[in-house]
Amino acid sequence: MNIVTESDPFIVQANYFKALAHPIRLQILAILRQGEACVCHLEAILQRRQAYISQQLMVLKEAGLLAERKEGLFVFYSLTDPRLGTILDSSLPDVPLPAAPMNGCACPTCVRDE
Repeated sequence: MNIVTESDPFIVQANYFKALAHPIRLQILAILRQGEACVCHLEAILQRRQAYISQQLMVLKEAGLLAERKEGLFVFYSLTDPRLGTILDSSLPDVPLPAAPMNGCACPTCVRDE
């Protein structure tokens, strides 16, 4: 009898690919391959609600694809897995980040640049 556990490398790999199998999550990864971004920037770029983006970020983070960094009340996300660059470069178009500061964004990046 073969028992599959969460430490099984095939389970880990399957979870990795499950996290990639969603268009908004792929868009988030395409944005983050250009550098870290806060949720308010992702909201503006993707034109989605904060709660929806946060759900997708949670899936990516649980799969081990994202790191987060807090600065005050703001959370900035970045890619953790160097293999993502190869996957994204070969399969996704570039998604340009808007130039900071973004109108109405109060994150430290935008406030600092104003």
